[in-house]
Amino acid sequence: MYLPPHFKGDRAQAAALMTEHPFASLISVDEAGLPYVTHLPLHLEERPSSGSGQTDFVLLGHVAKPNPHWRYLLSRPQAVVTFLGPHAYMSPKVYPDLARVPTWNYLAVHCTVQATLIEDPAGKDALLKKLIGDHEPPYAEQWRGLGEDFVHKMLAGIVAFELQVTDWQCKVKLNQHRPEARAAMQAMYAAGSPDEQALAGWTDRLS
Repeated sequence: MYLPPHFKGDRAQAAALMTEHPFASLISVDEAGLPYVTHLPLHLEERPSSGSGQTDFVLLGHVAKPNPHWRYLLSRPQAVVTFLGPHAYMSPKVYPDLARVPTWNYLAVHCTVQATLIEDPAGKDALLKKLIGDHEPPYAEQWRGLGEDFVHKMLAGIVAFELQVTDWQCKVKLNQHRPEARAAMQAMYAAGSPDEQALAGWTDRLS
């Protein structure tokens, strides 16, 4: 994506965005050579990178078996994942002068990934438990109590996968290059919609 240096987010910001806004777009190439997009929640893990002392981003998710996306991942494992954080319009009235234009502020992460399918029931079950832990931990007890036959039937209806992040970009566009508007922008966002309030919070994080 277009990423001017003053909007470039760091690793911690990328991880925060992927964790706080896990509903992502998984993008592959279909049989016609066109982008094929699935919208889905993903679970972020940070795993030690071999020999480097660093950690790698890994994303876990699944699709329904009738969704052909898993077949595209199998034949062409490289894909793109995007995450969109809070976003909102910004009025030019935040500036101290009139010769300004409106803009749109937003936060986003783009990842290049390498996909591996998870086909065994135990691996699928472990992945689902991680997603449950992200969104509704108490449901884990209900999931365990559904009975082995029911659980296996549900697991057979999905295709799970692990997405190893090989490259990523994080864009934090909050008008950082216009410090003269910061206070007015933050006040406007703090009094606005949930997305605008979230952008005000991110402005605080950057200060």
